[in-house]
Amino acid sequence: MDNKSVLDGKWLLVVDDEPDILETLTEILDMCRIDTASDFSTAEKCLSRNDYDAAVFDIMGVNGYKLLDIAALKGLPALMLTAHALTPDNLIRSIKRGAAVYLPKDRMIEIESFLVDLVSEPSAEPVTGPTWLSRLKPDFDQTFGEDWQEKDRVFWQEYDKILAHLGKGPNKIFELL
Repeated sequence: MDNKSVLDGKWLLVVDDEPDILETLTEILDMCRIDTASDFSTAEKCLSRNDYDAAVFDIMGVNGYKLLDIAALKGLPALMLTAHALTPDNLIRSIKRGAAVYLPKDRMIEIESFLVDLVSEPSAEPVTGPTWLSRLKPDFDQTFGEDWQEKDRVFWQEYDKILAHLGKGPNKIFELL
């Protein structure tokens, strides 16, 4: 099954304070039903009124971490999309607070493939393909430096163990960290 058919008709909330990002994501994800919000207040109202299949949150400008907290409480899978908060600390913070994916904005053209994992039904089978983190690790190595995971080695060892044990992908890994 291709990405478009998996995402076809899925209901997403996309939150970013940059109108051009909202427009671009709406075009890229045209197979989905999309609500957009450009500020925290509007996004919070959308989250309280609707049952989305997934959410995409910018971190800066819209209080993305507070939105992530709300989504995690609702069991809503979320993808964090960022340019200005692209740091190892924000990556870990996003995972610990419930993000299923942490995607640099310069990779946003590929968002469709990352969202497929969020809206697909969990499988009892072990994860066989590359995880979102392994797909993005070369970018993180280039941006953060080759040894970026060393500072938080214990966190990443636990993350890897939990991910291997779950066999269902990273969607609920934050509950175990």
